[in-house]
Amino acid sequence: MTDHHYALDLVWQGNRGSGTTGYRDYGRDVLLTAAGKPDLAGSADPTFRGDASRWNPEELLLAALAQCHLLSYLHSAVTHGIVVTAYDDSPVGTMAQAGQGGHFTEVVLRPRVTVADPAHVQLAREIHHEASENCFIAASVNFPVRHEPVIEVAGS
Repeated sequence: MTDHHYALDLVWQGNRGSGTTGYRDYGRDVLLTAAGKPDLAGSADPTFRGDASRWNPEELLLAALAQCHLLSYLHSAVTHGIVVTAYDDSPVGTMAQAGQGGHFTEVVLRPRVTVADPAHVQLAREIHHEASENCFIAASVNFPVRHEPVIEVAGS
């Protein structure tokens, strides 16, 4: 087994002068930085008094699952000889809140994949399962990650 390590810096930017003296007295803004990468402005979901113009942790989890699946899928496509010419996704996630806590109950990835060869449409649909099994992020969560793929043929 090989270990891989990841690091970033997170700085809370929400002290409005009185710190956390009350629930409404502080901002939820954070700045995520990592060497050699653009900064990422984060906050809480607006429901939890966050800034809607910044990425929230729930969106970042959804993005991580979708991006990981894409990368695993492209790898599977290459190993199966499928030429993918386009891929986009519009994933959705559901989080259930219970009191102060909550958890994701499901994420649905909805990839739209364009392949070069009409003969590969069915196989292109089937390898989503393989890609899911190879996605490190999907393997790390404790809720279902479903797939509703649409496969198209280039030029059709």
